[in-house]
Amino acid sequence: MNIVLLGSPGVGKGTYAKILSEKHGLPHISTGDMFREEVKNNTDLGKKAKSFMDKGLLVPDEVTTEMLEERLKKNDTKKGFLLDGFPRTIAQAESFGKISKIGIVLNFSAPEEVIVQRISGRRTCRSCGATFHVRNIPPKKAGICDKCGGELYQREDEKPEAVKKRLDVYKKQTEPLVDYYKKKGNLKEIDASRSVDEVIGEIGEVLK
Repeated sequence: MNIVLLGSPGVGKGTYAKILSEKHGLPHISTGDMFREEVKNNTDLGKKAKSFMDKGLLVPDEVTTEMLEERLKKNDTKKGFLLDGFPRTIAQAESFGKISKIGIVLNFSAPEEVIVQRISGRRTCRSCGATFHVRNIPPKKAGICDKCGGELYQREDEKPEAVKKRLDVYKKQTEPLVDYYKKKGNLKEIDASRSVDEVIGEIGEVLK
């Protein structure tokens, strides 16, 4: 069961990937995590990726695809995998199609106002990195971390104006993939504006 998770920032892909990974015994493959791992281990691919990252450039598609191809050779992917953060463009989807087959693409979506509220409400502890949400998971004392007493702050990329910019980039760069996979007949729409339990229930029905 090879599954691709599509969706803009703030729809909860990471949360659902973790739950699905544990439930179905599939590795959650995030290209962002993969880059950091390769760089940390100082592999040849990691060095290649770092040379672009250090200049503030996007890692070229061929390097990302090569890294992904190596990851998919590991034993834990024999039953399948959950792919998060890739592909981001049609060019990446086409190159990935040459190295692996995709069983199903889950496209998570939610109204922009829901996403902006979810992301802009996040608060992170400066000391221990714990995260809270002003509405969904509020700290016991405003602005103070429950775990260590550190100061809670709002990241720059989680402010409403920054979130809207991130959503604009997603629409231009990644939304064309929705039509691409629709034409291939393996895309399923998931309404991610609902509760986690409702969304997981729907995914379960889809995967049957």
